[in-house]
Amino acid sequence: MEPLFTGVSNNAHHLYTLLSCIGFTSRATVQITPEGLRFSVEEGRVIQGLAFLDKSLFTSYSFIATPDASQAEAPDTQDSDEVIYPQFVISLSALLETLKIFGINENQDKNDRDTSLPQTNPASSAFSAPSLLMNRSCTLQYASHGAPFSIAITESGVQTTCELVTYEPEDDESDIPLQRDAIIMKIIMRSAWLHNSIAELNSSTPTILKISASAKKAPYFALSGAGGSFSESTVEFSMDQHKEIFGTAPRQTTQASQASHRLLADDGSSRAGAAKSKLGPTVTETFMVSPPSSMGDQIKQSYRFGLIRKAARAMSVASKVSIRGDQQGVLSLQFMIELDDGQAPAGRSIGAGIKTTGPVCFVDFRFVPLLDEEEAELDVPEDG
Repeated sequence: MEPLFTGVSNNAHHLYTLLSCIGFTSRATVQITPEGLRFSVEEGRVIQGLAFLDKSLFTSYSFIATPDASQAEAPDTQDSDEVIYPQFVISLSALLETLKIFGINENQDKNDRDTSLPQTNPASSAFSAPSLLMNRSCTLQYASHGAPFSIAITESGVQTTCELVTYEPEDDESDIPLQRDAIIMKIIMRSAWLHNSIAELNSSTPTILKISASAKKAPYFALSGAGGSFSESTVEFSMDQHKEIFGTAPRQTTQASQASHRLLADDGSSRAGAAKSKLGPTVTETFMVSPPSSMGDQIKQSYRFGLIRKAARAMSVASKVSIRGDQQGVLSLQFMIELDDGQAPAGRSIGAGIKTTGPVCFVDFRFVPLLDEEEAELDVPEDG
């Protein structure tokens, strides 16, 4: 019997890089689709991480869609042949450990374990992960509903297989909703700028991250850390009066350029990309802020700083980030990650001055804002 899904990759490091970005919880919900594998993790319904392993990451990708058996058994259901996509829960920590065993560099492993604010990966060598993985193939397989999720590595004719137990997802499991038709803030910049800002604020051990954005008055875009044992600190992104912001990205490699346009066109705010917009902070490529009348001229929202830090790994490896907020206060950080092709040092991309020819993928984080009473509790220093 042919498996429901089989995917073969010649670079397990690509898979590890993306999945480690959302490795802040031990379990992940996996959904297999014709276009790729969707990994979703969440914690307390206040933070969610989404990583999509596009089928372009695989040299071979086979998926057999099956009719929904539960629909077929229902006599009153007309859509008895509705196609469903397999969905199950696995141990994400076990999957990441398996990929490490299959050739992830030891020095890189130490960096990955620093879950606070990872630093740039060390220079590549003959024993670095890309070099070690060049002659290996990684096969992911899901044979049937309820079967284990299998990972097999083949090297020089020797195959090593690991099978992860699969579990049924929770009935009430759903994504944190982002109102794409009610986006009031969208800012695209190099991810390094966001990563450096969070690292700077982290030094004061804050409990709250405050985001402020305005299209009309300073500070036009600012991040503040509050609630820690030290005084509040703020990073402001200054305005360049001679720089006009356009809704398109600078010229890049073809694949990266197409991915940049996806950052712009994934919701209704892409209307701003059709024409020249207002002046924006120097570091931004797109700056769209349109608060509802109830907020005045400035958007202000607060989030748990500890939750934002869980996206630090993605910040450190991504080349760009799209910062979006809707009217409900839900924050989305969508990271564009340009994977190396095995010839350049891992973790280096166009954003860092190194052109890569590997695939371009996305990792998305969503955060629920703090309520006023929650913010008041967290804003009190621990020694106060």
